[in-house]
Amino acid sequence: MWSTLLAVLIVVIILSGMGLVVFYNSTIKLRNLARNAWAQIDVQLKRRSDLIPNLVETVKGYAAHEKETFELVTRARAEALQAQSVEDRQQAENALSGALKSLFAVAEAYPELKASENFSQLQRDLAETENKIAYSRQFYNDTTMKFNTKIEAFPGVLLAGIMGFQAIPYFEVLETSERQAVQVRF
Repeated sequence: MWSTLLAVLIVVIILSGMGLVVFYNSTIKLRNLARNAWAQIDVQLKRRSDLIPNLVETVKGYAAHEKETFELVTRARAEALQAQSVEDRQQAENALSGALKSLFAVAEAYPELKASENFSQLQRDLAETENKIAYSRQFYNDTTMKFNTKIEAFPGVLLAGIMGFQAIPYFEVLETSERQAVQVRF
């Protein structure tokens, strides 16, 4: 009887140990996937930041008197490049998106600028980059959701803190203006 009880206890300990190893490794995998997803967002945001000076200079050539808009874009770009945490970065990037909308609004007033091949190419590159950023944000948030769910659900809620896992913040749109529907007029 004692030998059977001891055997059952050993099996339970081995299975519990294996369960902990599986939980730990799969959680590490998700955390690293989320970190990689954030790095991909960072790459695309850097690409966007690299395109902005060229875009500003092109618009300046046609609309030199729009100094306030150029300063707003430049300041927003600098803040986005300096932001460190996910929360600071999303705030700065949302401000930069708003500043870019102002820049494109200025460009709308200059038909010769809109016809410029250089401006058109920069606009296409920026639109392509914005699409990549949107995809990267979605992938990051999906991965973050899986990680956070894993550490917040049972048994993760009991083990995550002990193993040093903490929830990862989502990359969200903060400005209410970006949550509103786009008005299309013909």
